[in-house]
Order: sequence, then C-alpha cells, then structure tokens
Amino acid sequence: MYNLALNDLKQSIASWRLWTLLGWLEVRQRYARSRLGPFWLTISTGVMIGSIGVVYGTLFGMKMSDYLPYLAVSLVLWTAFSATILEGSTAYISSGHYIRQAATPKLIFMLQVAWRNLVILAHNFLIVVVLLVVFGVKSWETLPVFIPALFLYMANALWIAMLAGLLSARFRDLPQIVAALLQVAFYVTPIIYRPNALTRYSFIVEWNPLAHLIELVRAPLVGELPSYTTWSVTIGLAVVGWLFALAMTGRYLKRIPYWV
Repeated sequence: MYNLALNDLKQSIASWRLWTLLGWLEVRQRYARSRLGPFWLTISTGVMIGSIGVVYGTLFGMKMSDYLPYLAVSLVLWTAFSATILEGSTAYISSGHYIRQAATPKLIFMLQVAWRNLVILAHNFLIVVVLLVVFGVKSWETLPVFIPALFLYMANALWIAMLAGLLSARFRDLPQIVAALLQVAFYVTPIIYRPNALTRYSFIVEWNPLAHLIELVRAPLVGELPSYTTWSVTIGLAVVGWLFALAMTGRYLKRIPYWV
C-alpha cells in the first residue's frame, strides 16, 4: 500500500519539469493578453487588504503599522493554503483526460497545484514586502525561520489536497463541501483578528490546528518566533497527515482512472 504511493510520489517528483511547466502555463493562460498578468491578483489582494485593514483596524482600535503587516501576511498565506486544498480537490477531475490517456504518476497533478499556488503566492508576497519596507521589519533575526516554516505549511496543505482530490474523484459533491468548510475555517482561524481577541472563547484558537499552521508562517514575518507548541502541532500534523494520505493514495491509486 505504502510502496505504491511512495513509488508514485518518487516518479512525480522526478518529473518536476513537467508539473512546474504545466503549473506555470496555467498561470500564464489564465492571464493571457493581460498587460499586468498575474499581478492583477496582487492588485486585487492589495485592495482587499487595504479595505479590510482600515475597517477592522479601526474597529479593533489597532495601530495600522502593526495591524496591516499582520493582516497582509495572514491573508496572503491563507489564500495560498486554501487555494491549494480547493484546487487539489478538483485536480484529478479536471485532469481526467490526461489520466485516462497516459500512464502518468497521479501525484504529478497535486504537485502541479502546489507549484501553481506557490507562483501566485510569490506574486502576492510583494504586498508583504512593501508593507515591511514601509512600516519596518520587526526583527531581522526571525525572518530566516520563515523558509522552513513555509515548507512545513505547504506540506500540510499538500496532504490535505491529496485526500480531498482522491475523495472528490469518487464523490463529486465533495469539492463544494470542501469550499464551504474552508469558508468556515477562515472565520474561526485568527486571520483578520489576533488570537488574544477571543478572551471568552480562546479554546477556538487553542484547539484549532489551522491557527497553529497560520501562526507558524506568520510569526517570523511579524518579529516573533513560533512557539514550541506550534512547531509540535504542525510537525505532528504533517507526519500523521502524510502517512494517512499516502495510505489512502496507495489503496485507491489504481481506481482513479475509473473514477474520473
């Protein structure tokens, strides 16, 4: 069971030229003949961050120099996470014509989704860079921690996408359920508000693994180090999640062409 999934993953990673090219072409085709290309995403995300920042920053009575970078990091990284899962849930379905015609490794399509959203993340991350330049970097010492934190963050997004894609290929109603769950997760995760804002209902953050995931990548950029608990939860989530996702993939891998 694991051998089949691991062999597919190994072959998929070895075919990195294919999934990086496909992911990049999808981004280019989506914005074909547009002068700004994917930077339209950056502009729309920047407008959303600016409008939400002014409204909620005023409501919460927070300093804009602290709240805007916090909000920008949260929204940009959450967008990459949720888009990876949502697009991963339809990855096998939308690539059904490839899967039925050629004996390619199946996890290529998941890696393609992750790569495409990393490219989009790189474009949107310009907003974070601009705000850090304008308002100042809180701590240069914590910035390098962002690199391993981002790797772990996307690793967790990828195993969830693998499960969502596999189950959605079998049950076609699941992508809509995934979209609804992600919408709920957005509101119960401290993205537009700080964790300490929930004084009476702090358990929503304390028992929410997504709160630890977003804190893992957000903390280094706002001048803090992720706590030991945050590292433990996110690493444990990745290990358990990948083991389960590979087990499910290995068990049902050969059925995917029949489902799509």
